[in-house]
Amino acid sequence: MTTDQAAPNRQDRKRDNALAARRRKILEAAVTCFLENGYHQTGVRDIASRAGVSLGNLYNHFPGKHDILVEIARLEKAELAPLIKLLAKSGPAIKVFDRFVSAYAKHVATPEIVILEIEITSEAIRKDDIATLFLENRQELVAALEHLLKRGVDEGGFRLPADGHETAHMVLELFEGHAYRCVLGDTPMRKLLPDLKAFLLSALGVSIQ
Repeated sequence: MTTDQAAPNRQDRKRDNALAARRRKILEAAVTCFLENGYHQTGVRDIASRAGVSLGNLYNHFPGKHDILVEIARLEKAELAPLIKLLAKSGPAIKVFDRFVSAYAKHVATPEIVILEIEITSEAIRKDDIATLFLENRQELVAALEHLLKRGVDEGGFRLPADGHETAHMVLELFEGHAYRCVLGDTPMRKLLPDLKAFLLSALGVSIQ
């Protein structure tokens, strides 16, 4: 490759990196605005101002708030990927389940996650395409957890109290509901976790020593 060929490639990479960095900055600004003021109370001008970009520059990356929410759905998918990978780990299902619920409890009890979840849910109820994106993320996590629970049944460690799919939903919802309680109150999730685990293991037919 000649020097003349290499220079444009470096320039292209530099430009692409700058665009990606600006896009991330806009997304971070949007999330901050949604957390502080709510999705519907936030305008695109608020996001542009927080990101330190012009309104036109913001529109070059995102035609509107709706498109920012679509991108947040993609980011959520990436955030859930390590949890889904954890559910596929080898070893006794009970031990994998224990590690998963600890990790998931920590994830959902983050105040930013709780607030953003409420904002996203309210918009997803109104917009089918937003609902579809976030439900797809949810279904991937549910399917991975359902597979682990059924593996636990096959190993003789679990007894499902309901259909495997519904049981997986109930496990996730247990921690999500308590996450709201933790954020609204003053009890950290780490203090609730032992009792929540004991409750789940009992529901799954695991004898607790």
